[in-house]
Amino acid sequence: MAIRRPMPERAIAYLIALTFAFFAAFPIVWTLITSLKTEKDIITRTIQMIPTAPTLHNYVAIWTQSNLPDLMINSAIVTFYTVAICVTAGTLAAYSLSRLRFRGRKHVLLFLLLLRMFPLVLMVIPLFIILRDTSLLDTKIGLALAYSGFLLPIFTWMMKGFFDAIPLELEEAARIDGCTRLGAMVRVVLPLVQGGLWACAVFTGIGAWNEYLFALMLTTSSGSRTWPVGLQLMVGEFQLPWGALSAGGILSIIPVLVLFAFVQRAMVRGLAAGAVKG
Repeated sequence: MAIRRPMPERAIAYLIALTFAFFAAFPIVWTLITSLKTEKDIITRTIQMIPTAPTLHNYVAIWTQSNLPDLMINSAIVTFYTVAICVTAGTLAAYSLSRLRFRGRKHVLLFLLLLRMFPLVLMVIPLFIILRDTSLLDTKIGLALAYSGFLLPIFTWMMKGFFDAIPLELEEAARIDGCTRLGAMVRVVLPLVQGGLWACAVFTGIGAWNEYLFALMLTTSSGSRTWPVGLQLMVGEFQLPWGALSAGGILSIIPVLVLFAFVQRAMVRGLAAGAVKG
């Protein structure tokens, strides 16, 4: 019989959870409210929470009078390339580090961790030189390769944890039945870690979608710029279009929310289907 917590402890736990949820959601709610305000309601002496005349003018203006749609398409393409690179290379690397025992394995794991801890701003100049010399500067694939440089280590670390949780006996049984090591990984292990694979892919995709520093320094034309850089360039020397920026921020969140809604179901199905039952 399950032991239920006393009511005061449950109430305190709910209160703490709601407090953290409020602090996490309030900036998004405030941005949404600001995007529905007119310029007159935004620039006021006192804080005005509810707009007097809600309007979609900011959304229409930024969608039709700027290149935000093209920038979001660029971001989607770069994100797709980044996720594809990380899923392909990171899955194979994580499986190798989880299953194979070779000299220097711990050093490789430490090196991947150090790469993740290395300040990104110090990587900009070397990456700029490499992409320039390989004619990949100001290209979508070049930007995706730069993103993969700092997202691939964390993807590999996360996926290794999921591979470590799968019993080795399952692969050995598949190999006895005639599967190669790669075949056992594809047919046996990957279905069991499908939920973790989706989680790592989503984490990588969100990181690539929202990245700003590399996109600013490694792109120079609107054909390769992503939406964070586009919004930053909207800030002028003597003007700050809060309404349009807020609308652009909300529009950039929508694809992530929609994708996560679909992926969340796939993650749950993968975890349920991949459960090891005795």
